[in-house]
Amino acid sequence: MRDVLVTRWSEIGDKMIRLAEEFPEDRYDAHPVADVRSFADQLRHVAFWNRYVQKTLRREEADGQANELSRTSYPTKAKILKALRTTFDDVAKELAGMNGSATTADADTMVSFIEHGGEHYGQLVVYARLAGVVPPASRA
Repeated sequence: MRDVLVTRWSEIGDKMIRLAEEFPEDRYDAHPVADVRSFADQLRHVAFWNRYVQKTLRREEADGQANELSRTSYPTKAKILKALRTTFDDVAKELAGMNGSATTADADTMVSFIEHGGEHYGQLVVYARLAGVVPPASRA
């Protein structure tokens, strides 16, 4: 089961990162409508919760109050992409390294956050289409 979860986690991470790489930098802070997160805000949100997952798997205290990485600390496409890549990789490594010590609660956390990543990927696909970008995963 661990290998399946690592594979699914990595798949959604790879799709999201590839889309984020191809999304135009000048549109990162654009909001599709008022009161909806920008593309960059969506990515900072996902990276924040990925860190939360890593801490949870490590049995560390994980505080979800901030809900996204700081715009001040992650203001650019390059910094956001680096954080996104790192957080997806770190969770995959953490889970892969558990070697039989993962619990049912860990599996539940992973399933929940694989779903979370998929939900945000779906939102980001809409942003991409609005920007004239065909998502890499949708290309023939």
